[in-house]
Amino acid sequence: MAFTEAEKQFARLAVRRGVNVQPGQEMVIGANVRDYEFVRLCMEEAYAAGAKHVSVRWRDDVSERIVYENESVQTLCDIPQWLYDREKHNQDRGACFLSIHSDIPGILKDIDTVKLQTAEKARSEKMADLQYFYTNNRAQWCVIGRACTEWAKLVFPALGEREAFEALEQAIFKASRIAGEADPVAAWDAHEKTLHDHAEKLNAYRFDALHFRSAQTGTDLTVGLVKDHIWAGGGGTAANGVFFSPNIPTEEVFTMPSRTRVDGVVYASKPLEYNGKLIKGLWLRFEKGRVVEGGAEEEADLLQSLLDFDEGSRHIGEVALVPYDSPISQSGILFYNTLFDENAACHLALGRPYPENIKGGEDMDIPTLMEHDANDSLQHEDFMIGTADMEIDGISEDGTRTPVFRAGNFVF
Repeated sequence: MAFTEAEKQFARLAVRRGVNVQPGQEMVIGANVRDYEFVRLCMEEAYAAGAKHVSVRWRDDVSERIVYENESVQTLCDIPQWLYDREKHNQDRGACFLSIHSDIPGILKDIDTVKLQTAEKARSEKMADLQYFYTNNRAQWCVIGRACTEWAKLVFPALGEREAFEALEQAIFKASRIAGEADPVAAWDAHEKTLHDHAEKLNAYRFDALHFRSAQTGTDLTVGLVKDHIWAGGGGTAANGVFFSPNIPTEEVFTMPSRTRVDGVVYASKPLEYNGKLIKGLWLRFEKGRVVEGGAEEEADLLQSLLDFDEGSRHIGEVALVPYDSPISQSGILFYNTLFDENAACHLALGRPYPENIKGGEDMDIPTLMEHDANDSLQHEDFMIGTADMEIDGISEDGTRTPVFRAGNFVF
């Protein structure tokens, strides 16, 4: 296949700045079978960078739907040991991981919610201890997106298949900041510096809490922050000393909220994709850090199953700030994909936190993190709350309020 210059740049960015594979390091690529040609391009880029070995974990979302349609819950919950052993083998060898997402939004919408939830919980429990390889940044990892026809038609329903695919592909390239750039890695580095600057400014304030308000949606929520919290954004350094960029694209700075000090009501500003379905019109009410009430215009039962996944699913593990004037937001495109939509709006995440967001957190075990008022959960599900009129105040321990966002954007 003859690749376009943009595709070559995308592969280079994913490999050289995303996972930043090192000479002699192993690399694992997770991808849908429909992306086999782009995967080959990424493999070639990885070997050119000095990778020792590149392996691929193939998946197919259509085949997955067939499995869910035909297998019993008991069979779906029988997670084979070799899946765990394979993941642990790669982690123990210090591999880096590139995940290429191109799944069809809503592919599992007709599957019974209880079946989906039960199977997902079984997988999460089986692989629970291995998840901390990623949340604790033991080595490099990166998630990127690729267009597929079905996804493109959902995003651009008025276009024909080919035109929709090309429109989504170009939107992904632009969101990933490679469109028209002579050196995508240099452009990405410049962008990440802006995110790092915002994080440094927020860290200097040492806020005790954030107050979110939006007349457009009705959001009025106060989010307490853990003591010694750390704001982060863009790339970071893994435990092996290698700098990497975990999400391409990214527009957020984020930190760790208190498990017990979240109060008020919040309304999602975009749909939430969860277990292959779309939850629309989501709203939640918090008391003392816990969701005590919630609903949705579509897939309300699925929202309830998300909240009941485990106790930590009713608390938040991440609070992230994204300017309304970010390129993804200004594109006006609803991607129906969390990787992109979360970078168009401020968001919260139900469930597991990132230990990097508290001083010394990457060396803490779960009980110690929870002693510091962090959350714990088997899952981490982002939902978007940002709007054009979003106002955010930072609240200091003495009650002083400092404007952080006005009209949806940073004021500093």
